[in-house]
Amino acid sequence: MVSVEVFMLGLLITSTLTSLVTEAVKKLMAEHNKTYHANTLVGIIALVLSIVIGSGYVVLNGLEFTSAVIICLIALVFMSWLCAMVGYDKVIQAISQFKNN
Repeated sequence: MVSVEVFMLGLLITSTLTSLVTEAVKKLMAEHNKTYHANTLVGIIALVLSIVIGSGYVVLNGLEFTSAVIICLIALVFMSWLCAMVGYDKVIQAISQFKNN
């Protein structure tokens, strides 16, 4: 089972890495005069990083790929994409508002 704390740490790591990798890829594409859609690029990078980091956590901790873990991985993909586009602080603020209500 994945705790909320572990999920939030994974979200912090993936959203930060997604932003950094996206900026690096944008610079590479600009050097080669390639066009891209920023939201699509962020989505693809968030997808790859979230699956790699989430799966790595599951494997390193000897967890099984249950339906709950898969749902957490899907949520991690969506949330890291959202954090990279909107900003981690705004997403955490929204989550804390939902928790308080």
